[in-house]
Amino acid sequence: MIKQRTIKQTASAVGIGLHSGRKVKLVMRPAPPDTGIVFRRVDITPAVDLPSRAESVNDTRLATTLNEGKVIVSTIEHLMSALNGLAIDNLIVEIDAPEIPIMDGSGATFVYLIRNAGILEQPVPRRFVRVKKTVEVRDGDKWARLEPHNGMILDFAIAFGHPAIDSTVQHAVVDLGLETYEQAVSRARTFGFVSEVELLRSMGLAKGGTLENAIVMDEYRVLNVGGLRSDDEFVKHKILDAMGDLYVLGHPLLARYVAYKSGHALNNRLLRALLAETDAWEIAEVKAAQRPFKEDDAAVAL
Repeated sequence: MIKQRTIKQTASAVGIGLHSGRKVKLVMRPAPPDTGIVFRRVDITPAVDLPSRAESVNDTRLATTLNEGKVIVSTIEHLMSALNGLAIDNLIVEIDAPEIPIMDGSGATFVYLIRNAGILEQPVPRRFVRVKKTVEVRDGDKWARLEPHNGMILDFAIAFGHPAIDSTVQHAVVDLGLETYEQAVSRARTFGFVSEVELLRSMGLAKGGTLENAIVMDEYRVLNVGGLRSDDEFVKHKILDAMGDLYVLGHPLLARYVAYKSGHALNNRLLRALLAETDAWEIAEVKAAQRPFKEDDAAVAL
């Protein structure tokens, strides 16, 4: 069977919260099998654990936020995306602030930290959520759905009506059975608009956003000196976000995810709709010979 995985040793980094603007120290620690991804607020006494669960997401304003009572951890999607992409099942994520640091606005820094820490295979089967029938949610012209598939494909289309975005690739498909997360998805950065900055900051959001951690646009063009990392960076970042949003399920999915203009809120609604239809999914273990995802690393077995 495909085995669960954690990291070999502790990894840490310091950065800024995208929305809070606060300095944050993040420490990732190995965790035993069946722990899942657990966020731990160590700036609170006693420390509070926030396990990753779809039903614990109750704020999706420009980020995915978990809460345990009044305690929150926000902007988890880029880290969760990297954990999903590198197949990390069990991890304790300690932070000393309410928000995960934004780093460069993509998943690349988290991939680097995980790679440096090393990946450890654990002697317990990995458990997947296999989608058995199609589940879809809609909000106006936006929609997202999960279809049965023995692997993981993400198929996303965007439509922003902005010249800088409209001139780039609008639709992308990533088949994680053929491509690795690191190569296909991880470097795509988050993006925003100068015209929205004041409104967002009045709402307590985007206080830490800069040209160093986001693609920023005025009415016509990208303002970052280096431009885009790729012609599909906008749509690939939406796929990156979706991979993080979907991983709060607590297990990797065996499904085809198809979406048009979806975001954090709709992605979480999709997970809740799936869980509510108990005949639409099952927990599955997968034989190593039938490995549904392409991997480019060798984990060390316990």
